[in-house]
Amino acid sequence: MSNAQPNGQWYPPEWPDRIRALAAGELTPVSPRRAATVLLLRDGAAGPDVHMLRRRASMAFAGGAYAYPGGGVDPRDEQPVRWAGPSLAVWAARLGFDEGDAAQAQAVVCAAVRETYEEAGVLLAGETADTVVGDTTGEDWERDREALVARELSFADFLDRRGLVLRSDLLGAWARWITPEFEQRRYDTWFFVAALPAGQRTRNASTEADRTVWIRPAEAAAGYDRGELTMMPPTISTLRTLEPYGTAAEALEAAGGQDLTPVLAQARLEGDELVLSWPGHEEFTKIIPVGGEG
Repeated sequence: MSNAQPNGQWYPPEWPDRIRALAAGELTPVSPRRAATVLLLRDGAAGPDVHMLRRRASMAFAGGAYAYPGGGVDPRDEQPVRWAGPSLAVWAARLGFDEGDAAQAQAVVCAAVRETYEEAGVLLAGETADTVVGDTTGEDWERDREALVARELSFADFLDRRGLVLRSDLLGAWARWITPEFEQRRYDTWFFVAALPAGQRTRNASTEADRTVWIRPAEAAAGYDRGELTMMPPTISTLRTLEPYGTAAEALEAAGGQDLTPVLAQARLEGDELVLSWPGHEEFTKIIPVGGEG
């Protein structure tokens, strides 16, 4: 369960003890699992809206927090897939993989597209390299979506049976955050932006969310600042970086210039205080007395 903060920063109460244990050499960091999440955008009257879901309060990780559709990479996301858009070599370079790690780059992009379909019912794929499916509703689509969620069907096989190609050109890599070393559940997460395809609609298809919203980034950030919306640092940070863009297309076009240097929180002892910080993101810095939480 999260502690209440003056703003909506997600902050688990067990973190101070875990930070101390890590500093004392009593805690071995868990290796982060690769993950992908998508800031799905659509144009509204006052600029682009972003699709967000609220994680159920019962969730062990970030319960009650607002987030974007996303999740961990399935090992089968490396399976050869029908592909359109920039080459795997281009994606590997953009995402920070070595030249020979094209399969890993594909897996991250594939996870982003797959999770968006699993959790929001939106599919960034088409019958050709320049088309997108217009409707993903109906019992047959739902059966396939549920099979993907249950890991009974790989995304590559799903695309094959429907004669679809993954439209990687509809995604733009936006940011990369790695869960702190003192957290029990760690993810190395790439954040992408994408525009809602014409004819498709989002829905709450996730068992992990109790509500979804379309909301202007500035409005969501204001809710966070008032302490009304709980978010993890990567979520509020990416929301703030979306605010300058007037359309979804502008944001997608700007993706190529975004810094994908991984952001990893650091904890250090200064006298009788623990200082928790995210380099380059001063708004999240927390100072914790060694005897207890600040």
